[in-house]
Amino acid sequence: MGIIRIILALIIFISIYGGGHYYIARRLFQFLSQPFPHLNVKIYIVIFVIFALSIILGFLHLPIAITRIFHYISAYWIGILMYLTIFFIAADILILLGRITNIIQISMFNNIRLYTGLAVVLLTIGIITYGIINANHIKIVNYRIELKDASLNDFKIVFISDLHLGDVKSERNLESMVQKINSLNPDIVCFVGDIFNDDFLLIQNPDRARDLFRNINAAHGVYACLGNHDGGRTINQMKSFLIKSNIKLLNDEYVIIDERIALFGRLDARPIGGFEGLRRQDILQTITSVGADMPVIVMEHNPANIKEYSQEVDLIIAGHTHAGQMFPGRLFTKAMFTVDYGHYQKDAYSPHVVVTSGVGTWRPPMRIGTNNEIVCVTVR
Repeated sequence: MGIIRIILALIIFISIYGGGHYYIARRLFQFLSQPFPHLNVKIYIVIFVIFALSIILGFLHLPIAITRIFHYISAYWIGILMYLTIFFIAADILILLGRITNIIQISMFNNIRLYTGLAVVLLTIGIITYGIINANHIKIVNYRIELKDASLNDFKIVFISDLHLGDVKSERNLESMVQKINSLNPDIVCFVGDIFNDDFLLIQNPDRARDLFRNINAAHGVYACLGNHDGGRTINQMKSFLIKSNIKLLNDEYVIIDERIALFGRLDARPIGGFEGLRRQDILQTITSVGADMPVIVMEHNPANIKEYSQEVDLIIAGHTHAGQMFPGRLFTKAMFTVDYGHYQKDAYSPHVVVTSGVGTWRPPMRIGTNNEIVCVTVR
């Protein structure tokens, strides 16, 4: 039964993946063949197949140099493919409506194909360019939250998520990120998962990243929890990197901050490459006993897990969703999560939840309709 499901899943994937690429390849060729009537079909197909396969090859454990090449090609191609598909489908719907209503005559068809194709390509270039530029900026988002039974005197928690070190352009904003974090004069700094992107060896300059992280100034330290991309075969190198960066990793553990706050870090429930034998533990009893004496803050990478907590926790900080990263992604994350971005509290007896869109990007190095951000939560 399991094998049948796998086969069916593969058939569905190949049908959607292959069909989608065929549709875009065909529509692009229809457009390009008009201004370039002598376009070589074989060369066009070879180039398009390389782009199409780069998405799959970028996930395989090939030699690092080759993996980096496919990572770069596929990262940009995913974004380009996404908007080519959206715009070509919209154009084809308009053409179909024009044919049904006789607004578009058969004699006009070639010109319509040319101009709609040109519009699609120009729109795609424009939105991708904007997305790349926008992803080069980091915004600071502030929240003020009052925790019950606490006198914290404006205690500042600065947190980030989803750096995805090792992914395309993941190291471009590190210096700016550290400067902005330090400008907030944080009491603590939290890295809420997906610090890495599956493979530590893909980081281009880990020494520079380590030195920058060591320059983070937080009155009571820098802490981290592991996200779903922070595992796999190089997890020991990831852990060593965090130690050398003066970042305290909490694996279903807690620390007491300045005798005023208990900070818990949770292991992600579904790591892609595994945490080398570590498994997420049930620590509710520990949280309850600690929370009897002081406010409890939980670093929880995936906000889907907030349902596990109730009044024993005061604040949950999370990431993972990227707030969809690229429009219309937010439509899907809003449907999938109780809270995919921003501040949320179910009722007066439930924990506050703050979810960030992340300080980095995953795969396409683009932000469209969302922003890279650093979050500062001031609690009192």
